[in-house]
Amino acid sequence: PPRPSSHLPLASRPTRAAMSLLRNMLRRIPNSSLIRLPRRPHSLFSVSVALSVGSASASATARSFCAEADKPKKLWGGRFTGETDPLMEQFNDSIHFDKRLWKVDIEGSCAYARALSRAGIITEGESKLMVEGLQKVASEWESGAFAIVQGDEDIHTANERRLGEIIGPTAGKLHTGRSRNDQVATDVRLWMKAEIADIKAMLVELLDTAAQRALNEVDHLMPGYTHLQPAQPIRWSHWIMNHAWRWKRDLDRLEDLSKRVDIMPLGSGALAGHPFGLDREALAKDLGFAGITMNSLDAVSDRDFIAEFLFFGSLLGIHLSQWSEDLIIYGTGEFGYVKMSDAYSTGSSLMPQKKNPDALELLRGKSGRSIGQLIGLLTTLKGLPSTYNKDLQEDKELLFDCVDTLRATIPISTGVLSTLTPDPEKMRTGLAGEMLATDLADYLVRKGVPFRETHHIAGEAVALAEEKKVDLTELTYEDLKPLHESFEPDVVNVWTFEASVESRNSLGGTAKATVIAQAESMQEALSQYK
Repeated sequence: PPRPSSHLPLASRPTRAAMSLLRNMLRRIPNSSLIRLPRRPHSLFSVSVALSVGSASASATARSFCAEADKPKKLWGGRFTGETDPLMEQFNDSIHFDKRLWKVDIEGSCAYARALSRAGIITEGESKLMVEGLQKVASEWESGAFAIVQGDEDIHTANERRLGEIIGPTAGKLHTGRSRNDQVATDVRLWMKAEIADIKAMLVELLDTAAQRALNEVDHLMPGYTHLQPAQPIRWSHWIMNHAWRWKRDLDRLEDLSKRVDIMPLGSGALAGHPFGLDREALAKDLGFAGITMNSLDAVSDRDFIAEFLFFGSLLGIHLSQWSEDLIIYGTGEFGYVKMSDAYSTGSSLMPQKKNPDALELLRGKSGRSIGQLIGLLTTLKGLPSTYNKDLQEDKELLFDCVDTLRATIPISTGVLSTLTPDPEKMRTGLAGEMLATDLADYLVRKGVPFRETHHIAGEAVALAEEKKVDLTELTYEDLKPLHESFEPDVVNVWTFEASVESRNSLGGTAKATVIAQAESMQEALSQYK
């Protein structure tokens, strides 16, 4: 018989919590009514188990309890006693998509461990142990050896769980004062900083390709269109730079957004701030951030920077789509202005003669996807109350998909542009005399006639050419003289497309010198990124 508990050391005496736990455990054993516990929790208990319980049942139950004890602990599980529905586990988990944040999560945790040490919350030795352990975790991710296990609901849980397996209980101090709310906001910003730098470089290459082609092919003339109807002659290079300036605005938007991404929320806690005097500015400097967030409530819920990035992706997608649409039209048999490289075209499974501009069509199609990502996030954000809500977990898949899409569409666009073959002769055949009607009006303006009047006179000339069933450029001085007394024999000099484009010589126009100036200006603007 056991000694009375009063004869045992204090640490060996059963507590109320221990007795309650044991009773709960016993309820799960078959025939547990045969197991009797003493009522006094302060005395050493004795248990009588009937032979009918059987050693097999007891052994199986013991193994079940041990297995349950070995289950990974959730970062938030202390308040809960019930089991989580397996479907809810799957519904709640984000590890399958946020695992791509592993590197920045470890980077942030290493810096946070050093910050805790500087604040005197952990020792320098503990900080060093954490950092070394985290570096081992990083090596496992890099080599592909990291194993995601049940209970790793997100990248933060997975990394901290593995750190604990490597360095032991000291890992439990890493999360001191930190919440996954400020942790994930920091991770995403760190990740976006690197992605934005890569996307900028891709855009610069696309723009540089456009500017160089514009310089090389500045002598090619082609029809310019409004409402998809022939309007005025322009230079092919002017058309190229038209799209290039849109892409340049996209680059400028991304550059401006970079400043708002480069702000660190870490040290904001769950919502109310850090309770241990953490030096957030030193931590931001350690992580390479330009500054820190100034309100902890805002810091953990702010997703403006993601919405802005998705807008950037959407608008760039629209610009690439418009460019693609032009080239799809120009590449048809009816136009024939350009030929796509085989590298960016595909064929038909039925019609052997077909050469389809699939790269351009996919660029056009991807823009709808990008717009959907933006609308999805804005819809998620619009009804949220202040600070962090789990809805915000939905931001990452939209962001990741947008980045992945841009990483494909921008290089594909550069490839298409750099391998495209223009057909200057086909472009010339698209030029029609009627496109010089405005030049005829401008001729009279130079003679002192008000433009509103010259517009009507030029229209009469177009009608005259249609009546005579000739091209506008075939009208002679004798044909035009009756329309207005200001017409002189030199009016026939208007009937050249080169003269038309060269007359548009103000900055931004389609004259050769101004188009060259555009391309050179673009190259100069891009030099800051090289």
